[in-house]
Amino acid sequence: MVALRGKDIDAFLGRPDPARPLILLYGPDTGLVRERADALMASAVDNPDDPFSVVKLDGDELAAEPSRLVDEAMTVPLFGGRRAIRVRAGSRNFASGVETLSQMTVRDCRIVIEAGDIRPDSPLRKICEKATTAAAIGCYPDTERDLARLIDEELRVAALRIAPDARASLMALLGGDRQASRNELRKLTLFAHGEGEVTLDHVMAVVADASEMKLDPIVDGAFGGKPDVVETEFGKAMIAGTYPGVIISAAQRHAAWLHKSALAVASGTPVSSILEGGFPRLHFSRKPSAEMALRNFSPARLLPIIDQLATAALDMRKQTGLAAAIAQRTLLSIAVNARRKG
Repeated sequence: MVALRGKDIDAFLGRPDPARPLILLYGPDTGLVRERADALMASAVDNPDDPFSVVKLDGDELAAEPSRLVDEAMTVPLFGGRRAIRVRAGSRNFASGVETLSQMTVRDCRIVIEAGDIRPDSPLRKICEKATTAAAIGCYPDTERDLARLIDEELRVAALRIAPDARASLMALLGGDRQASRNELRKLTLFAHGEGEVTLDHVMAVVADASEMKLDPIVDGAFGGKPDVVETEFGKAMIAGTYPGVIISAAQRHAAWLHKSALAVASGTPVSSILEGGFPRLHFSRKPSAEMALRNFSPARLLPIIDQLATAALDMRKQTGLAAAIAQRTLLSIAVNARRKG
């Protein structure tokens, strides 16, 4: 088995094993999938922008001719040097090409496959976890320790310290998507540049605004049974240029948190204990909405909503031109559902 875990992932990413040129990145944190794919591509070739060194393939197109992946991987560059192939998996199956490639000796070429939150029994995972020439790396939302390390990393680069109360609030506002978290941290360090220390005022002015003002009212409105709020805030987000997929991802994370919390409530844990503890911690402004949702939604009612959001995320990838309409329709449907008690 070569499904990497924990510290093995960091070690592999820092120095990829040439004997395992086939790398599958999967999981719910699409930002972390993208960040790790970027790093693997950058270290695979001398110039990631060179079209003769880097090949980008769409998984759905590849499904029509899976053998093309083998042909690309075995192609010898005209001017020599290393090559890299980046595949973005979609909804169609191209696993046969991956399986064939995993049984071959590939030289001077790295193949990076970006997938979503695929199941353990999916063909891609089964092939890459079994093959000795491949590595499968799960990309999951940052833990509290991961976020602390990410914050320290970005602050160190910017030569900044952070006040304890600012760190506590910042931890509650980040997570779920690595790339989004890193972008927010970089905005924060830019905002606090030259001041020596990041304060709570800095965090509330920059990161809290991005988290609450754009996404949280939409998600809380959906699970709070407020379709009018969803419609208004979703419109604002679209005008601001927010990609609809980011909103659906936020809704998926919140639905997963609600389901986990609802199971705890069903087992006897007080709602107040869940709201005050655990990780990720909710920002204080969201606690009333979360409490209402936990009292209204049972674990059984949340499961079809989780499936509904997953279907929407897939449909948006397949029909990018309709992404906004699909996202809004899904969130309004959840809001209408939330109005039904019990």
